[in-house]
Amino acid sequence: MKLCRIRTADGIKPAAMDAAGALRDLSGHIDDVTAAQIAPDALRALAAIDLDDCPVIAGKPAPFLSDVRRVFCIGLNYYDHAAEMNMAIPDHPILFMKACEVTGAHDPIIIPKGATKTDWELELGVAIGSRAQHVTEEAALDHVAGYFVGNDVSERAFQLEFGGQWMKGKSADSFAPIGPYLVTKDAVPDVQNLSMSLEINGEQMQKGSTKTMIFSVAQIVAHVSQFVTLQPGDLILTGTPPGVGVGHKPPRFMKAGDILTAEIEGLGALRQEAVAFKG
Repeated sequence: MKLCRIRTADGIKPAAMDAAGALRDLSGHIDDVTAAQIAPDALRALAAIDLDDCPVIAGKPAPFLSDVRRVFCIGLNYYDHAAEMNMAIPDHPILFMKACEVTGAHDPIIIPKGATKTDWELELGVAIGSRAQHVTEEAALDHVAGYFVGNDVSERAFQLEFGGQWMKGKSADSFAPIGPYLVTKDAVPDVQNLSMSLEINGEQMQKGSTKTMIFSVAQIVAHVSQFVTLQPGDLILTGTPPGVGVGHKPPRFMKAGDILTAEIEGLGALRQEAVAFKG
């Protein structure tokens, strides 16, 4: 199932994509797509709905979950990305957080005031559907509701040149776009073998595959759960493949007017314009 939330003239509507690619209004069945609605039993109930009986709707994608709790991120999690950055392979997942609200798949990326090195990071996203505390790697995916496309947008100057932790370069408004929908895990045959690409103005910047992850999704969920109790509505961005702007020679960064298209096989695409900050 592909769950989403759609902005319409009558407000945001819960929706699902049918087999033909049309969006179907679920508001006759649920009020919204919430953390409670991506729990295992709730997802089974949604999967039983005959989408042909639901009206077709159209509109702009909102974030697919109305009540995201937290956004966790994993750094340096692709072998080929570590190579382009000339950095050592980490012994354990590098964990940090984004402190901004999530945005939709077509919402603009705002280049922050004073920014000079705003970068892109296409990432596989994981949505937690049930509480996970000290789970094993073997049981970790039992707590996953599904997957999505994310972009860990980063202002490298803020991240690397102003001291302290990475969060200040990761948390500007609009720096956590997600979507366009949540693809439930049963619809993803092998999450560790998905092709990924990001283009700017039609030019490919990133190309990779989740098969080059250093730590798998199961390993990441299990690891994080040893230190933080994961709750329904938590999201995890699992790292980026090669081709980030800071890795180019010379480095390349976003500028106002750029169109970014970030896509993961079977999970859809984000398509966003970079815009200048207007205070």
